[in-house]
Amino acid sequence: MVRWRTGTVTAVRRRWAGATELDVDLPDGGRMRALAYPALVGDPEPGDRVLLNAGALLMGLGTGGYALVVALPDRLPADPPQAADTRDAGHLVKARYTPLQPILLGVDEEASPHHARLAAAESVDGMPVVTADLHSALPAILAGVHADAPGARVAYLLTDGGALPAWFSRTLAGLAGHLAGTVSVGQAFGGDLEASTLHSGLLAARHVLGADVAIVAQGPGNLGTGTRWGFSGVAVGEAVNAVATLGGRPVGSLRVSDADPRPRHRGVSHHSLTAYGRVALAPAELVVPDGLDPALAAEVAAALAPLAARHRIVTVPTDGLDAALRASPVGLSTMGRGLDGDHAYFLAAAAAGRHAARLLG
Repeated sequence: MVRWRTGTVTAVRRRWAGATELDVDLPDGGRMRALAYPALVGDPEPGDRVLLNAGALLMGLGTGGYALVVALPDRLPADPPQAADTRDAGHLVKARYTPLQPILLGVDEEASPHHARLAAAESVDGMPVVTADLHSALPAILAGVHADAPGARVAYLLTDGGALPAWFSRTLAGLAGHLAGTVSVGQAFGGDLEASTLHSGLLAARHVLGADVAIVAQGPGNLGTGTRWGFSGVAVGEAVNAVATLGGRPVGSLRVSDADPRPRHRGVSHHSLTAYGRVALAPAELVVPDGLDPALAAEVAAALAPLAARHRIVTVPTDGLDAALRASPVGLSTMGRGLDGDHAYFLAAAAAGRHAARLLG
């Protein structure tokens, strides 16, 4: 449950799109690093008293290592400029029935300027959609797309298996200008567009953002229990089904590694095998990068052999992808390992992006 703390802001460490990182001094003399989302709680300044949810930080959980600001009790933000007592400004409630639930304008609801277009939309018109189980794959997939199709419009769909606020992701903030836009779906929020489901989000990516390619992945800070089914990224298989239902082309980015110390994630991670082998009922194109270390390549081939009955296994050349990854506008990191520390992981994601680009013809 919630572990409450109160304290005083002593410094603003840094800001990025939608988030402010703080130092907060506690009454007992301790100090915590905290994160505030100004759109939800207001913009903290030194001297402000803040209420914190410190549970994840105290337990050492989470990607960011933050206490989260719940409120500035002595300096509450003003009401939104548009009155929220009608549905004219939207009625899409996310993080529903939690104390900080935001009420947003859904891209396809009646008050949206895009309502008529999305009400009539039934298909994403063959759009390639790359699915990945970790947020860290996003910039690598994007690098692979733009390596072969630098002008392609790429939309990102933020699913709700990890961080719900898009603002938590410094990666996403750093990709501003490189993406056609972000659609936050399900309980996630804070994207350029808000959608209630992945299906409506995919339609919005195609018909509102004008995407040529879409990437579907959860936010940072995924949930895992060390079991086959207890991982939030298993929803990648459901994403494949949604893409196929809407007439898209699912492209599966595989979680490949010879650097992860955990045996269940070496070769092809058991999470990829579960998502694509057990959850995805529709066929996808599963991408394997060419030129892997021979031992790793053999391990990957053996792991994917049972999936070939449903999916198409595609080997993609990797010439130029290392350079594209090194030119990424944001740093690459997965589980604390950078590009050189887990090269196969990022190469596999970039190869999936390259394959999606080549499907554009």
